[in-house]
Amino acid sequence: MFPKPIGMASALKFTSFEYNLHIQFMKDIKMVVTDMDGTLLNSNHEVSTKFFDLFKHLKKQDIQFVAASGRPYYSIVKKLQTIESDIIIVAENGGLVIKNEQTLLSNVLNPNRVKELYALVTKIDNTYPIFCTKHKAYIYRASEELVKTFSEYYSAYTIVDNLEEITDDIIKIALYHQTNSEAHIFPHVKHLKPELNVVVSGNHWVDISEAITNKGNALTFLQKELGVKPSETMVFGDFNNDLEMLKCAEYSYAMANAHPDVKAVANFEIDSNDNNGVELVLEQLIAESSKH
Repeated sequence: MFPKPIGMASALKFTSFEYNLHIQFMKDIKMVVTDMDGTLLNSNHEVSTKFFDLFKHLKKQDIQFVAASGRPYYSIVKKLQTIESDIIIVAENGGLVIKNEQTLLSNVLNPNRVKELYALVTKIDNTYPIFCTKHKAYIYRASEELVKTFSEYYSAYTIVDNLEEITDDIIKIALYHQTNSEAHIFPHVKHLKPELNVVVSGNHWVDISEAITNKGNALTFLQKELGVKPSETMVFGDFNNDLEMLKCAEYSYAMANAHPDVKAVANFEIDSNDNNGVELVLEQLIAESSKH
């Protein structure tokens, strides 16, 4: 599936001529930012070998790669361990930004606010809260089967029965529903906005963090730090926790499997995560960059 301007059949964002010019200016890209689950990772939560081959070319052309995910830092590192020292990691939906094990940005929830949230989220039916800190997750009263599901994302964890057992600063509270988080969790917590950032981050997940915590603010921080403009930034995403960062780049791509809200914000739609949509665009980027 060739990247196409979203809305070709209706509200056209780019004409074919403008899109061809857009491709030519890929030579100016200095930073590539991609979500993980549903975007760079396939449905088996794997990174393709093709991506790692393409990354070598990005590095040669001095294009900074950023992995931006709702996952915790240690989980992202596990997926990208062979290139960890060459990339920037935006974890916990922008709550942590780390490069070479150095923390560049960290947003934690106010402890008093955490007490209020704990009382709220532990009472929502069929909802399983996970309290996320920099180094581990605290899982509230989950079954062995659910813990096994969570361990794909939270490999470092402790099971807790009360808030007093959590001794670390909490960056994010992740709420899991086995069927549909948007239908069964979000209605119970949406009133917390705008004082807090409350976002549906996946089919099963709703995340709560400080109001300033989102991938877009993290990306804006990096753009300022590295001197990179939106016109020099390429972003890929699939779910609502990607919306803010997609708005920070002219080269914004929604996966074919993306949430409708994401497709409405992104400038382009590409093939799905299972069909290497990100890699296909990176091939195009590398081809254009190599010409110059």
